[in-house]
Amino acid sequence: MLSAIFTIIGLSLFEAVSSVDNAIINAEVLSTMGAKARRWFLTWGIFIAVFIVRGVLPFAIIWAFNTGLSAKQVFTAAWSSDPVVHASIERSAPILLVAGGVFLLFLFLHWLFLEDKKLGLPRTEKFFMAKGVWFYACVSILLSIIAWFALKESSLMGFGAVVGSSLFFITHGFKQNAEAQEKKLLGSAQSDLSKLFFLEIIDTTFSIDGVLGAFAFTLSVPLILLGNGLGAVLVRELTIRNIENIKKYVYLKNGAMYSILVLGIVMIAHSFGANIPEYVSPLSTIVIISYFFWKSKVELKLLRA
Repeated sequence: MLSAIFTIIGLSLFEAVSSVDNAIINAEVLSTMGAKARRWFLTWGIFIAVFIVRGVLPFAIIWAFNTGLSAKQVFTAAWSSDPVVHASIERSAPILLVAGGVFLLFLFLHWLFLEDKKLGLPRTEKFFMAKGVWFYACVSILLSIIAWFALKESSLMGFGAVVGSSLFFITHGFKQNAEAQEKKLLGSAQSDLSKLFFLEIIDTTFSIDGVLGAFAFTLSVPLILLGNGLGAVLVRELTIRNIENIKKYVYLKNGAMYSILVLGIVMIAHSFGANIPEYVSPLSTIVIISYFFWKSKVELKLLRA
């Protein structure tokens, strides 16, 4: 029970902090919409984001890596004691973990090399930003190395590494397009309906990061649903109430990305059979995000002084 609570806390914190960008985009687009559309999004949008997208995705991911199971078996796997179901999920775990790990590592490296950021670790981050042209070379070499060792374990693990890479570039493409669309929406008179569709697509894209990262904490779908659900609710509360205050904590994104680095390494290590204690992922997430939250508070005090 203590382990489950610890996992849920870590998951919720990771989901909330890694979705701060999502909350900021939501708040900025909502500010250009009518009161009726805002109410609809903040009421039904949370239902779609928490109960449909984040509720269905973990099951969809497990099914994608366990196509031999029926939809009913996948859905009931979380509460089932069927040894066939559990054996199937255990066999697929290395494939799922290596795919998720590659996705998270690529996500971190893209942020480290190419994205504008407030420098939380100035020397390190400034060095890699100056070498941004090497991002694609680095991820290509990294994928080749991981796939080489994964193929020695099984052909499906090698395929899993490629799937993780593909997922990153697909979602990255959607996010880049979303950034361009956001600028158009903020400066245009497009209908509230088109903006609602945009926000739902953005929520879905961001939720993929959180759900894949959640498998570094646990393979238990009920815990993932609870942790990600609580984190998503917190993001909605930030969207409604305190987004300007949250934006003042300038190093929260750094904390989220360094957490993603650790979770990606944990997932890949697990996929190759490393015995890493369950508390490592939630503990590292809490410690890293707490450090950058503290660093943000210090920065805020200096600016106010």
